[in-house]
Amino acid sequence: MQIIFNNFLILSFTDGKGEVAALAAACLWAVASVVYGLLGQRIPPIQLNLIKGIIAIALLLLTILVTGELSPQLSVLPVCLLFLSGVVGIGWGDTAFLAAINYLGARRVLLLGTLSPPMTAIAATIFLQETLNLSAWCGILLTILGVAWVVTERVPGTSEVDSTHLWPGIGFGLLAAITNTAGSILSRAAFANASISPLWAALLRLSAAVLTILVWAWFSAPKQMRFTYPYWQSKRVILASFFAAFCGTFLGIWLQQTAIKFTSVGIASTLLQTSPLFVIPIAIGMGEKVSLRAIAGVGIAIAGIGLLFYLK
Repeated sequence: MQIIFNNFLILSFTDGKGEVAALAAACLWAVASVVYGLLGQRIPPIQLNLIKGIIAIALLLLTILVTGELSPQLSVLPVCLLFLSGVVGIGWGDTAFLAAINYLGARRVLLLGTLSPPMTAIAATIFLQETLNLSAWCGILLTILGVAWVVTERVPGTSEVDSTHLWPGIGFGLLAAITNTAGSILSRAAFANASISPLWAALLRLSAAVLTILVWAWFSAPKQMRFTYPYWQSKRVILASFFAAFCGTFLGIWLQQTAIKFTSVGIASTLLQTSPLFVIPIAIGMGEKVSLRAIAGVGIAIAGIGLLFYLK
C-alpha cells in the first residue's frame, strides 16, 4: 500500500511539475513584491535590481555547493541563450518593471503584465514550434481575465496618474512585458538544446543580468552616486532586501526556470503571472477588506488554472 501511495505521489508531481513550480514562483513573487514596493520608496530601480541579483547569486552558489552540482555539462549555445535571456529578461525587464511601479503603482503594472502570457504563447508557436490545444488556450484566456479582473479594481484612496507619469509608466510596463516574453523564449530554447538543470540556468541568467546592471549603472548614474548605499545603515532595509531577494529572486527564478523546462512556455508564463491572486490572502492577513469582485476574479483565474492542469 505504501509503495502504491509513493508511486502515486511521484507520478502526480512529475505530471504537473512545471505548473506547480510556476504557481509557487508566482506566490513567492507576490510576497516579494510587497517588500519591493516598500524598498522602492528608498532605493532606485537599478540599484534595487542589482542588490537582489547579488544576494540571489550568492544563495545559488551556496545551493550548488550543498547539492554537489559542481560540474554541469554545458555547451556554448545554451549558455549563450541563457546569458542573453538574463540580460533581456532580468537586466532590462526587472529594471523596467520596478521603474513602472514607481510611475504607475503595482496594480496597473500587473495589468500590463497580463499581456506577456499571450505574447509568449504566440512567440513560442512561431519560434519554437510549440502548439497548444483549444483547452490550453481557453485556460490561458480565463486565467488572464481573472487576474485582470482583480488588478483593475479601483481601490479607495488611490489617485489617478497624471500625464507626466502615465506615458513613461506605460512605456516601462510594456517594455517589462516584452522583455519577459523574450527572456522566457530564450530560456526555453536553451532547455530544448541541452540537458541543463534549472538551478544552473537561474545562476547563468542572474550572472548575466548583474553584469548588465553593473555596466548600465556605471555609465548612467552620476559619478558621485555610483554604488553608494547610505540606506544600508538601516538593519531593517538590509533584512528586507535579503528576504525579498531570497523569496522573489533566488527561489522565484529557480522555480521559474523549473516551470519553463517542464511545461509549455505559454502555460508557464500564464501561471507565473498569477501573483496578484496570491496578494489577496496577504491583504486579508494585513487587515484589508477584500471585495466580492476580487473573489470572483480569483474564481475565474482558478478555473483557468484548472484547465491548464487537467485538460492540456
